[in-house]
Amino acid sequence: MFELFWRGAVIGIGATVLMDIWAIVLYRVFGQPKANWAPAGRWFWHLGRGKVFHENIADAEPYANELALGWIGHYAVGILYGLILAFIVGSAWFAAPTFLPAWILGIVTVGAGWFLMQPGLGLGWAASRTPNPTKVRALNLVAHTIFAAGLYGSALLIR
Repeated sequence: MFELFWRGAVIGIGATVLMDIWAIVLYRVFGQPKANWAPAGRWFWHLGRGKVFHENIADAEPYANELALGWIGHYAVGILYGLILAFIVGSAWFAAPTFLPAWILGIVTVGAGWFLMQPGLGLGWAASRTPNPTKVRALNLVAHTIFAAGLYGSALLIR
């Protein structure tokens, strides 16, 4: 049990780091806006107080440490996803990791963004209130595929 816990935490961290590297590449090479975890931090703070959905998170009461909380929440969720994968696939997968289970989880986790976090931030279901929802959705799918590659790659590194 402890083995699955530490391995799940490690692959979750590794996958989140790879996803963050991808965000840097998007910014530097493709001119996408920098990742800003402050709105997510504000959302996490309000979530802890029972408020899930906002019309616009920018209009919600600010929290002094929302950027730090956003980063902590980002990594906590990545670790949680790593733990979920570890407990679903079990120890045998870590002896010979394959990409498919990591990718399936990566794609399933897009749903948390589309149907919980994005509406929670006021962006609408699956980014429907953004200027280009199709682009946001495609970038979400790619980012979570990168996350899945990080789960798989991290599992390869620690086997």
